[in-house]
Amino acid sequence: MRSLFGGWSQHYSLYPSSDHVVVAFRDELAPYEIGKGTIRFPLSEPVPVRLIEGIAKLRAKEVVEREKGKAAAPKKR
Repeated sequence: MRSLFGGWSQHYSLYPSSDHVVVAFRDELAPYEIGKGTIRFPLSEPVPVRLIEGIAKLRAKEVVEREKGKAAAPKKR
């Protein structure tokens, strides 16, 4: 499993981020730097706890849905 967050000298990051997350939280993410699959939060600002909580819940839901889809797919022989 990949890491879900990382810490750097000037920021901390959440990844992987999906396009769905970026769209769903477009307004809340506007002040932050967003790269391909990464959301960067500056260390110089307060931690946006509610935003991160919402992102985590949405990502968890995406993972559950993806796993349900894999379980429902016919097995290849």
